[in-house]
Amino acid sequence: MSTILVLTNSSGGLYDFRNELLVRLLEKHKVIISLPDTTKVKELEEEGCEIITTPINRRGVNPKEDGKLFCEYRKLLKKIKPDLVITYTIKPNIYGGFACRLARIPYMATITGLGGAFDRKGLFLKMIITMYRMGLKKAECVFFQNTENMGIFSGYHICGKTKRLVNGSGVNLARHRFEEYPAESRRIFLFVGRVMKERGILEYLEAAVRLHRDDVEFAVLGYCDEDYQDLLDEYEEKGIISQWGFHTQVHPFLAKASAIVVASFHEGMSNALIEAAATGRAVIASDISGCREAFEEGVTGFGFRPGDADDLICAMEKFLALSPKEQAAMGKAAREKMEKEFDRRLVVDAYVEEAERILK
Repeated sequence: MSTILVLTNSSGGLYDFRNELLVRLLEKHKVIISLPDTTKVKELEEEGCEIITTPINRRGVNPKEDGKLFCEYRKLLKKIKPDLVITYTIKPNIYGGFACRLARIPYMATITGLGGAFDRKGLFLKMIITMYRMGLKKAECVFFQNTENMGIFSGYHICGKTKRLVNGSGVNLARHRFEEYPAESRRIFLFVGRVMKERGILEYLEAAVRLHRDDVEFAVLGYCDEDYQDLLDEYEEKGIISQWGFHTQVHPFLAKASAIVVASFHEGMSNALIEAAATGRAVIASDISGCREAFEEGVTGFGFRPGDADDLICAMEKFLALSPKEQAAMGKAAREKMEKEFDRRLVVDAYVEEAERILK
C-alpha cells in the first residue's frame, strides 16, 4: 500500500470540492492530509484519512511565516516518507513543491487560480515567478483549471514535467441535484462567495442600489473576508439587500435563488457557478477565464465585464426581461451543460490516472 500525502490550506475546501478523489485514493492507498484548520477534520478522519495540523497564513507574504511553513513541510516529508504528494493552492504548491523537489519525492500540483498575483509589476511579480518556478519545476504533473492560467504559466516558463487541463474540481451532480425553478414571482439574485473586493462585492452592491424594487431581491451568501460588514448591515437595514449568512451546505440556498451572481475578478474555475448551474439556475458571471468556460451567453446565463457595475446591471436587466418560463429554460440548459462537461467523476478519473502512472 502506497502512502499519499495531501498538502492544502483548507479542510472545508478539500472536503467540499475534492473529497470524491480522496475516497477513490483510499481504496488502494494510505492518505495523510496536512491542513491548518478543523472545519471538516472529523468527516475526513471518519473516511479513513490521517490528519496532521500545519498552520498556514493563507493571505499575504510574511518571510518568517512562510519560511516556517517550508520547514514544517520538510519535516513532514522526512517523517512520513510518502510515495506521492498532491498539493493544492498557492503556498502548498510553492513551498510543498520545493520541499518535495529537495527530498526527491514525486508530487503533482493543482493551480486553483492566480488571484491578483500576476497583475502586479516589478519586483513582486519577479519574486512570484521565481517561487513558482522553484516549486513546480520537478512536479510530475501540474493540473490547470482553465487555459488562460495555463498560458500565463507557459509564458513565464513556469512548468513541471507534464501538464493537464481539467474543468476545475467538477461538480457533484448528486449533491447538487436539479431543482425546479422557484414558483414565486419575486426574482432573487444571489451573490455567493467570500465578501471581498476581488469577488466583486462593490459592483454587486451598486447594482442592488440601482435596480432596487419590490419584485427583486438581492441576497448575499458568504462570510466577510474583508471589512465590509458595516456596509452590508447598512444596506440590509435600508432594505436594499438581505444577508443569508455563511453556510457549509449551499445547495438549499442556490435552490431558492432565481439566478446566481459570480462577479469575481479572477477564478481558477468558479465552484459557485458550476454548483448553481448544476442546481438548474442561470448565472450572471464575470466574462473571465474560470467563468466563461462554464456558461453560454444567452443560453445558460449572461456575462459582464468584471469590475464594471454598469455592465453587471445590463446583464441583470437582460435576465429580468425574460419570462419565468424562459428563465427556467435557461436553468435547465445550465444543468445539461454540467452533466455533459463538468461531472466531478471525470475530474477524479484524471487525477487517479496520473497518480497511478506516477506510482508505477
